Amino acid sequence: MPKLLLHTCCAPCLSSVEEQLRAGYSIDVFWYNPNIYPADEYNRRLDELRRFGGILGREIIVHEEPEDHNNWHSVTVDYANEPEGQRRCGFCIRFRLEKTVQVAARENYDIFTTTLSVSPHKNATVINQIGKELAESYSVPYLEADFKKNDGYLRSVELAKYYGLYRQPYCGCIYSMNETLARALAKKAPAGAGAAAREG
Repeated sequence: MPKLLLHTCCAPCLSSVEEQLRAGYSIDVFWYNPNIYPADEYNRRLDELRRFGGILGREIIVHEEPEDHNNWHSVTVDYANEPEGQRRCGFCIRFRLEKTVQVAARENYDIFTTTLSVSPHKNATVINQIGKELAESYSVPYLEADFKKNDGYLRSVELAKYYGLYRQPYCGCIYSMNETLARALAKKAPAGAGAAAREG
């Protein structure tokens, strides 16, 4: 079977994607997510991925470079005020997938892809376009997919419940964390508080 390097953002997303791909590929699971903030959240997601890898009988290939969070920040900081799903996310996805394809090229993988498109909050068209551009640049084929289709996301929720997987409340970066916190605070605000704040 073709040897696939599968960039993975978390255990729940891996669950249904691995299930979809296992019959056609020899899968190596690849963790490279310097966007995840803070360190406690990063470690919790990685630990959960390793635990799930043990359940599946799959080793988790972890790539970490101390300077990469700062490098990621320099790529995305100019778009800090944009909502999730806009240009910042595209730069973030490219940053992570470029490292993935570099490893795939160096280690002679037949193909690479990512679990990111299983999320309903991620635009598969954007992800696939980035993947295809990187495939051309590094001469490693990219597996184009929208893993949320055919109930792929719902299956990931089902599997996460079955295995008791930690499901994070935000995408991962400090910007998405702050957006999530702001929405939660807005829901808790007393009626009329928002209007008064805007008028002030």
